[in-house]
Amino acid sequence: MGYVPDREVIGRYARLLVEFALGQGEGIAAGDVVQVNGSDACKPLYVEACRAVWRAGGHVIHSYMPSEDDRDDVRRAFYELASEEQLTFVPDVYARGLVDQVDHDLVLYAPARPRSLDGIDPARQMARGQAWLPVRQWEQEKENRGAYSWTIASYGTPGMAAEAHMTIEEYWQQIIRACFLDHEDPVVRWREVRDAIRVTRDRLNALGISRMHIDGPDADLQVTLGERRLWRDGVGANVPSFEVFTSPDWRGTEGWIRFSEPLYAFGSLIRGIELEFEGGRVARAIASENEHLLHEMLATENADRVGEFSLTDARLSPIDRFMADTLYDENMGGPYGNTHLALGNAYQDTYDGDPATLTQGEWRALGFNESAIHTDIVSTTDRTVTATLSDGSQRVIYAEGQFQLDDVTP
Repeated sequence: MGYVPDREVIGRYARLLVEFALGQGEGIAAGDVVQVNGSDACKPLYVEACRAVWRAGGHVIHSYMPSEDDRDDVRRAFYELASEEQLTFVPDVYARGLVDQVDHDLVLYAPARPRSLDGIDPARQMARGQAWLPVRQWEQEKENRGAYSWTIASYGTPGMAAEAHMTIEEYWQQIIRACFLDHEDPVVRWREVRDAIRVTRDRLNALGISRMHIDGPDADLQVTLGERRLWRDGVGANVPSFEVFTSPDWRGTEGWIRFSEPLYAFGSLIRGIELEFEGGRVARAIASENEHLLHEMLATENADRVGEFSLTDARLSPIDRFMADTLYDENMGGPYGNTHLALGNAYQDTYDGDPATLTQGEWRALGFNESAIHTDIVSTTDRTVTATLSDGSQRVIYAEGQFQLDDVTP
């Protein structure tokens, strides 16, 4: 199998995911059903995660696949061989049963080859994602009722390390630092970080922001926050997570933005992305590499609209190197933190109210986007974010990689 981190580190990682991250930062309860998703590339963490669930009194439903090696790449074989009927087939009875049964989804991301789908027609991947949209909507409805949670975490592979120009040992040191796995009890440290992030989140919510201007050498973008919006933190859903985010009213996005970080999506790599928005939609999109994949992604229904806007304070995040993994790159610290947008689906938990009470028409009236995809695109360059408040006044809320909110009382 090659390099495997110390078993104690893997054990801490598994306990962090099961006893803290799942359940929106509260961990699982005895009797909960957890679907553990992974591949043989992350076998040590997969096994320890199952053990952690059983120790906590939970039940495991296994979802275990071969990794994408050069000889037996199951995902690539599917896209090469599937007919149109096979491509859009969804085992809806089985999927409905899983959604009803599962209380938590734990996803262990460990691509052996991050570009395993290079050369595959992107339209086939988008069609697959569109077909599975109803299943994700069932999950969203259950999450809105407070009956379902999910967590995504990464297990470093040699392929991921090579993409980031690191050795596998160096790559794992970044994971260990970012997840506080070098602490005897990383849950204690994560609770401290979560509390600090939530101070910022609450200060943002206290401001009454109506609109934001993102300005820098590679951005001149206006984003409308929208009615009944909240800022949220991602602690629990993503490990690691240092961001504060919201899902804005997609209809109020105007201007242009360029992204410094490459995007690993759909088994391929897209570099040099620049987007221009008019009337809330992407009116122009260019990329220096795999532009056709970017255009195919944008052609998916409602994928040309903003579903998320996010900021990370550099003082909180220990991530200081490009990881070739969006989970880490969208939480970059470094000198300027990061700004990222997600195209596609909005997060309904950013609604200031009970999301379980809204109809689909009411979500649309509020400008929450709905799409089969949610694609985060990241920039780590110096940006200034100026907010227009509900009284018409303006103030800088983010500059030089840090939130500027010390004077705000939640």
